[in-house]
Amino acid sequence: MFKKWLLMAVMVLGLSGCGYNTMQQQDEAANGAWSEVLNQYQRRADLIPNLVNTVKGYAKHEEGVFVAVTEARAKVGQMQINADQPLDEAQLAQFQAAQGELSSALSRLLVVSENYPALKADANFRDLQAQLEGTENRIALARNRYIETVRVYNTTVRSFPTNLVAKVTGMSIRPQFKVENEAAIAKPATVNFDDVAPAPAGQ
Repeated sequence: MFKKWLLMAVMVLGLSGCGYNTMQQQDEAANGAWSEVLNQYQRRADLIPNLVNTVKGYAKHEEGVFVAVTEARAKVGQMQINADQPLDEAQLAQFQAAQGELSSALSRLLVVSENYPALKADANFRDLQAQLEGTENRIALARNRYIETVRVYNTTVRSFPTNLVAKVTGMSIRPQFKVENEAAIAKPATVNFDDVAPAPAGQ
């Protein structure tokens, strides 16, 4: 019995000394950072219905833009993501693509406001626009924090000798946001004023 407890104690000390606890802590930090990313994206999604309804009140003819935003938001909402479960490479790419599509649709929605002075002057619209801009900044911050925590975790998992412990305990590297996709998402939407209907009289 004593030998059994001694063996277990040696195994525990061995795992602790080989970075097992460090990997667990860093994995949890990455989970927390990922949860914050999802939280900020959800905050943006929650703002969209009010923003769309406000714009509709002034720009009823922009049906194509409203449909694009609504469909992109629905696509994002259909993704079943558990904040406690890290995504694999394909899931993260799908998540990025859906969020990028929504970002593009939102950009087109905000461009619409340039053609409706009364909409730009609407206090509710200005408030929603400010909230959206603040949320975009929070998303960028949360993504950067997630990227850094995953970088630290992945470095530990891939380094010797902790990579041996990671292999034995089933710890694997986590996928990262792709830099090239971030650049594409941040790229301003192409604006074609030829397709924009003139503002209704009196607005």
